Parts: sequence; C-alpha cells; structure tokens
Amino acid sequence: MRRVVLLAILALALPVAAFANGIDFGNSTGTVKTNGSGGVTVTSVLKTVDGYGGLGNLAGVNLGSVSIVTGGVLSGSLANGATLGPGTITITGNGSDGLPSGVLFSATFTSATWTLEPQLNGQNEYFLTAVFNNGSTFQTTFAIPGHGFFGGSASLASGDTQVNTVPEPGTLGLLGTGLVGIAGLVRRRLKIA
Repeated sequence: MRRVVLLAILALALPVAAFANGIDFGNSTGTVKTNGSGGVTVTSVLKTVDGYGGLGNLAGVNLGSVSIVTGGVLSGSLANGATLGPGTITITGNGSDGLPSGVLFSATFTSATWTLEPQLNGQNEYFLTAVFNNGSTFQTTFAIPGHGFFGGSASLASGDTQVNTVPEPGTLGLLGTGLVGIAGLVRRRLKIA
C-alpha cells in the first residue's frame, strides 16, 4: 500500500514540476500607421514586464520598445476590420531596471485580425490580435483621435503581449532523472523494511 501511495505522489509531482510561468509585456504610448505592404506598423513604449528572467514585476516610464509589422490586408479593410497577412513582433529592452539592453522577445505570426469596435461617442477603437507560432498571443487597442474610421494613422491606447515559456528539454531530463533516483531510493527502503 505504501508503495502505491509513494508512486502516486511521484506521478503527481512530475506535471507540477514541469509547469512553467509565462512572461507578460505591457506597452502604451505609441503610433499605428499603414505600411508599404498595405498592413499596419505599431511602434510603442514598453511600460511593464512581468516574469522575465526572474526579475519579478517591473514597471517604468520607458523600459524599451515594442514594434509590430503586419502584412497586407487579406480580407476586409483597415477602416472596417480586416484579416492581415503574416508579420513580426520585436520587443527590445533599453537596459533599465535590470532588463538587458537588446532584443527581449521576437516572434513571427501567420496572420492577424484588425477588429473595429464602434463607440457611442463616435470615436472608434480598433483591436489588433495575433497568434504567434509558439502559441503566444498579442492583443492591443487603438483609439482614433477625433471621430471617424482608421485613415492611415492613429494613437496607441494600450497593448499586452503574453509569452508562454516552456522548460528546456535539459531541465526536464534532469527532473526525470531525479524522480527516477528518488523512486529507486524509495523502492530500496521499502525492500529493507
């Protein structure tokens, strides 16, 4: 009976130990403009970082920059909502508050959605959502100054990029080896008793 309980505990410990947290990048204060490919380019200031390199939750006036470039419109329109072509996102740190200087995260995505959210006061908001190849998501909100639809440029209201982190295979290998060693010790003790 004791063996069964110990093996059940070991089996339950593996998924808990393999679970990894993600990184959350928050940005605001920037611009959205149409680009040469018919898509949009977002440039923004990195304001918050949570979970990067064990630094905890960082918040500042300017921790770096966020840049997103999409491909052209695949369907719909930039004024009324569209599906955009493949693109990239690059998040760069400027070396402040313990973050390194240089690229913190970079990814590609196969398409993005640009959604119109009409407001009662006549000011329209747009949401850009992209799902990255590694399963992470990016979503940001744009507010159009004044009244009307997106006409080629707008101010950025806010943005958020969440990156799912996965343990390295070497880490999982060490974890598995350790669990096998513990199981061997438990088995040995049970044989002696």
